[in-house]
Amino acid sequence: MKIGLKLWSINTDVINETIKLYEQNYFDYIELYVVPDSYNTITLWKKLSIPFIIHFPHALHKINLADKFKRKQNLFVYKNIKNFADILKVSNIIIHGGIEGNIDELIYQIKIFNDERIIIENKPLIVFFQKGLIKKYCRGATVEEINYVLQNTSCGFCLDISHAICSANSQHIDPYYYISQFNALKPVMYHISDMDNINSLFDSHSHLGNGEIDFDKVFNYINNSAMITIETAQLTKTNQDGFINDVRFIRHYN
Repeated sequence: MKIGLKLWSINTDVINETIKLYEQNYFDYIELYVVPDSYNTITLWKKLSIPFIIHFPHALHKINLADKFKRKQNLFVYKNIKNFADILKVSNIIIHGGIEGNIDELIYQIKIFNDERIIIENKPLIVFFQKGLIKKYCRGATVEEINYVLQNTSCGFCLDISHAICSANSQHIDPYYYISQFNALKPVMYHISDMDNINSLFDSHSHLGNGEIDFDKVFNYINNSAMITIETAQLTKTNQDGFINDVRFIRHYN
């Protein structure tokens, strides 16, 4: 398995620690979430002799690819992300499907980007805004919507295990069965973290083995050549132990 370290473009303070972990063979690539307006950090990231994957910004930074009224903004951000991705020579650019909006609008905007490196990540079915008062639905949260996007674009697929479980719980479907249904769509790569509560509608990004996911079942679906990004607590200058333990946990199944 190839293991990925998730960082944000603004996490330049941990570059030295990142290099050491890579040299010690704890991971194989960096998945870099590019924060809008941090494009100047490319001067630092491009110095690393480490493979990269890019994660496109999402709702946290007011990006919504399912919203037709945000086409202009989304395209502007994409052009900057493309430049970032080209310089780092990435193989994949991961996107979220957006919130509410329209699945056909998502497909339309993906086609505007016209980038075969784009892969879509599945999401939990619901999210809440304004301190839990407003309930909204995510695009790409169901097997049917992900399959619809794959059938109508050149996208690949990133299977997020915890997101699949959250979506299954919202729909009252067995979570491991739902993972198998997503996995049948032939993911290009995976995101992995644990969940404090296996019945939750929301993911907690817990360290592997510290929650309630049955990874013996999960790894039945993941082959030994898979790319897996660890999406647990962010790396810090003073604490890399959590990530290291997560890596060891995964390699137990390799």
